[in-house]
Amino acid sequence: MNAVKRFLSHLFPPPRREVTWRSAIPLLVFLVLYAAICIFLEMSGRMMFANRFGFLLMLFAPWVWWMSAAGHSGLPKFRGMLSLLVRLTLVGLFAMLMSEPRSVRTSDMLSVMFAMDISDSIGEGSTDAALEFVSNAVTGKPEKDEAGLVVFGRNAAVELPPRINFPFEAINSRIDRDATNLSESLSLSAAMLSDENPGRIVLISDGIQTEGALAPVLDEIKSRGIDVDVLPIQYQYDREVWLERLELPQFVKLGEAYEASIVLSSLQAGSGTLILTENGQEIFSETVDFQKGKNRFVVPLQLRQPGYYEYSASIQVERSIDHLKNNNTVLNYIYIEGEGKILLVRDPDGEDRDWTDLRDTLKEGKRVVEVMDGFDLPRDALSLMPYDCIIFANVPADAIDLSQMKAVHDAVFDLGIGFLMVGGDNSFGPGGYHRTVIEDALPVSMDVSQKKILPKGALAIILHTCEFAEGNTWGKRITKQAIKVLSDEDEVGVLIYGGGGEQWLFELMPAGDYEKMVPKINAANIGDMPSFSTTMQLGLDGLIANDAATKHMIIISDGDPSPPPPAMVDKFIANKISISMVAVFPHGGQEISKMRSIAGVTGGRYYYPSDPNRLPSIFIKEAKTLRRSLIQNKKISPEVGYPSPVLKGINGIPDLEGYVLTSAKARASMALQVTMKDKDGQDETDPVLAHWRYGLGTTAAFTSDFSSNWGKNWMTWEQKQALMTQLVTQVSRVKKQGHLRMWNYVQGNEGVIVVEDFHPEESFLEIKARVTGPRDRSEQVTLKQLGPRRYQATVPLWGKGRYQVMAIGTSGDRTDRATGGLILPYSPEYLRFRSDPITLDSITSRTDGKQLDPNVASDEIFGDRKPKTSSRQIFDWFLIGLACLLPLDVGLRRVQIDPWAIKNLLGFGKKVQQTATMGTLLDRKRDVSSTLKGDKDAKAKAQKKPKPARNYARPAAPTTPTRKPDASDVPYASKDSDAAPKSDENLSTTERLLRMKQKRDDEE
Repeated sequence: MNAVKRFLSHLFPPPRREVTWRSAIPLLVFLVLYAAICIFLEMSGRMMFANRFGFLLMLFAPWVWWMSAAGHSGLPKFRGMLSLLVRLTLVGLFAMLMSEPRSVRTSDMLSVMFAMDISDSIGEGSTDAALEFVSNAVTGKPEKDEAGLVVFGRNAAVELPPRINFPFEAINSRIDRDATNLSESLSLSAAMLSDENPGRIVLISDGIQTEGALAPVLDEIKSRGIDVDVLPIQYQYDREVWLERLELPQFVKLGEAYEASIVLSSLQAGSGTLILTENGQEIFSETVDFQKGKNRFVVPLQLRQPGYYEYSASIQVERSIDHLKNNNTVLNYIYIEGEGKILLVRDPDGEDRDWTDLRDTLKEGKRVVEVMDGFDLPRDALSLMPYDCIIFANVPADAIDLSQMKAVHDAVFDLGIGFLMVGGDNSFGPGGYHRTVIEDALPVSMDVSQKKILPKGALAIILHTCEFAEGNTWGKRITKQAIKVLSDEDEVGVLIYGGGGEQWLFELMPAGDYEKMVPKINAANIGDMPSFSTTMQLGLDGLIANDAATKHMIIISDGDPSPPPPAMVDKFIANKISISMVAVFPHGGQEISKMRSIAGVTGGRYYYPSDPNRLPSIFIKEAKTLRRSLIQNKKISPEVGYPSPVLKGINGIPDLEGYVLTSAKARASMALQVTMKDKDGQDETDPVLAHWRYGLGTTAAFTSDFSSNWGKNWMTWEQKQALMTQLVTQVSRVKKQGHLRMWNYVQGNEGVIVVEDFHPEESFLEIKARVTGPRDRSEQVTLKQLGPRRYQATVPLWGKGRYQVMAIGTSGDRTDRATGGLILPYSPEYLRFRSDPITLDSITSRTDGKQLDPNVASDEIFGDRKPKTSSRQIFDWFLIGLACLLPLDVGLRRVQIDPWAIKNLLGFGKKVQQTATMGTLLDRKRDVSSTLKGDKDAKAKAQKKPKPARNYARPAAPTTPTRKPDASDVPYASKDSDAAPKSDENLSTTERLLRMKQKRDDEE
């Protein structure tokens, strides 16, 4: 108890003045007002406190009041009262801050997102009716409400974000219509709705969902309080004909007869023309009659040579008995393994010497070579199965498209096919393969070491709004592809006409900062600029100030802007800055001629593509102009690097007349290399011939060429044929006779993988399969044993296209592989012949929505609303209040204000008339001081009696009846006091100074 009393005595020290019940009135008034304000803020809905335990800090308010009321502040009564109120306010604000205050906002403005299904299953007529419904509903909405539009099929896109105005004209979003993803459309629509306003989604759909998971999205929408109303699109097809599958034999022998079995289904009996093609050539066409239900038709086949055979079966029927045409074709393939071939890919616009000598050398080595133009290269990996090796002979990246590159990549990684890139001025980095899947597969990188002496380039791109469907999206896409071609040291900048007029989207910066550029490009708002002059001038100034060795500008436009003045074009010519113009849907001859003229006089190129799909290849070709510095047109002597089977028995390697700069990757084996000096004078090796394993295949890079250009000394070298044969052998697919046999087929929306084991010794295998398909997606499945030596698995397919399957079986030390593929000819979207009202009912019931009538007035959508309350943190305002009160509290306690000085400062005090200058006053002060000193000395001689000491004791501290004053209350007692004076060692600094001053006055 004594400890508690001592603690309380320290916490609440004894008062220095009398404390009565009236002294507590300010505290009580403050607490009542404080509680009233907090309750009012909560009850009125203006503010809420998330953590009310923070108000426990108000328990400190009585202590603050006691310290002031008991006289421990040492302030006069009025100042003490002000200080008390300020401190209580500080405590109150801090308690509110710790209670996590949030500003509450109640909104009655309704935001509605229309989610409209435009997939193929609903038909064009339903789409038009849905657009009319949206237009009528938005026309009658209240002016303060917002409306937006999301369209969806396989994917979803925001056609218009929520806004008060609804300037809809046509659907411009790029949507894949061969599937329906309700979950993505609802998720995107909910994401566009603000949490501050009441929100609603109006779903216009048939209820069909072929992709995505709907339940988690509905739970999220429900948790946010968003209602989903549904406008059902109802239909039912009574007449429909479709092909289910094309069955082909799994294992065939050349010269033997086989059968192709075609399964046809129909809702009604009828007739039509059945057509079967083999690798695009028609081999069967016949009119057939079919019954309601399933029908099977058999077509004889005979295969006379090995290779890849792709078959397509289709049915042609009258429109009256068939609603959907997309499900009238099925695909399948047969692959007969034969003698491995080499596919030599050439540039159709290149020189024959780039590939003819290489082809002849390979044929001398008894290899079967097939020459193909880059445009004809297959676009799926399965079609490349007949080839053991693929060779690019000085083929630029703009001679093939992205799907062809992906096919080559997958053929190497998944099917084990070899790949070799032979150099030249259109290969590797100068060919535009930087940051592509081809570069991923090669053992060399297109980015060279920064130590190499390599001049950089600078590229400025001007984007003008493209007036065709998704034109600006195309512009952004091809800009990013052009930047990928550049090396990390090259610099690139983009100019647009946006909300702030002509401006840099981002100024010239290293292309290595690609990840920083992408968000800016994606967010760009490209407008219709009135003139080329301002943007071209900005680009010209930036390029002139840049220290790049090569400078180039690309402009994509429809030609509408007014042309630049001739003086500006002359500056481009004087500074050796070329301009290439890309005309996209120009309006007439004048626009075309002025764009062609600018490109011609500056040394650039003019393009007029009729198809926007050609734009990416054009930009890649233009961006390649900055990579010419990677070409080394000088004689080199290749050196043997890492020991490689490629160089077995090879010696006396001739010189080469040039090569392309690249950098070897970490795991690559450099069979041939060249040593060069970097900018610091140090030796650095560049790859000439490198190879490595990539997935199941092997790839190689020969950075020089195999022609009479750089490799003319090799054309007469007696060991050239041996070197090339060993190189192709090292790279080509190794054919190992495995014991696993695989076949695959499509069943509905799933792929079925079947593997059988023909090993002489039966054992249990653990088989896993990797399935790669459209949109760069892959899945891995584990096959289960269904019977002796038979394993099977199913995998959900994710869209129309070709799928590659690679299975690996392991058992102890044994490892076997099998590869294959399957083709999904069309999406399950085209196997739905009636709407799905059950799914739509589930959506409305789980989100408290309702079904709408097509003729419903907009009042039913915008009239039913529930005001929504939202809150946000407002810590900042309370922190500002505390920051303002703290100086005021310190000032009230520490700063003494003289009211007379303030009155004089403001001019309200008594004015004193000045009759002398400052100098006169100082002289008078010295005279008076001298006179007083003389009188004082005379008086001191006349009077021997010492002068009484002055008393400097300070006023005693306030006392109360409960405490008796002691000596400590008087810092310096007078000589007449009964108390004995304290010794010097017990005095404070102030007391010692006072005693010294008294002593000095006594001596005077």
